[in-house]
Amino acid sequence: MATQMMTALKSFFDEDDWGYVQLEDRAILKLGFTGENGNWSCYAQCRQADEQVVFYSICPITVPEKKRILVAELLTRANYGLVLGNFELDFDDGEIRYKTTADVQDGTLSQMMIKNAAYCNVLMMDKYLPGILAVVGGAQAPKDAIDEIEAEDRQDMSKS
Repeated sequence: MATQMMTALKSFFDEDDWGYVQLEDRAILKLGFTGENGNWSCYAQCRQADEQVVFYSICPITVPEKKRILVAELLTRANYGLVLGNFELDFDDGEIRYKTTADVQDGTLSQMMIKNAAYCNVLMMDKYLPGILAVVGGAQAPKDAIDEIEAEDRQDMSKS
């Protein structure tokens, strides 16, 4: 299964012109992504035992220890209502990442599954990155940052 999953991942990223390197002796691809609000590293990992592919965007900054509680509030507010994926904060080192998964149990990893996991992931990191930077930099409180980021989403919903 891991070989099929890795082959599918490489095929998708080759066809979509994403540069990547496979980490030595591991079922993990390292990729780079540039969005409207920054650039960062991504990882696509095949978890053979769980029959899953996990895609991570690693935030381009680490959160200083004194800002981790504020950023945790921001990410908790961001996670509320997200349907596909979630933000994670490592309280020990300040790393933020966004995680999406594709469950392949008893099936085949399709190009659409990879596309959904990868693009949802990088779009969410890009969407929330300005808020993360504003909270870490002291320019905004977590609630204010989320309100600003999600204001457009609320306007779209009110038009429905």
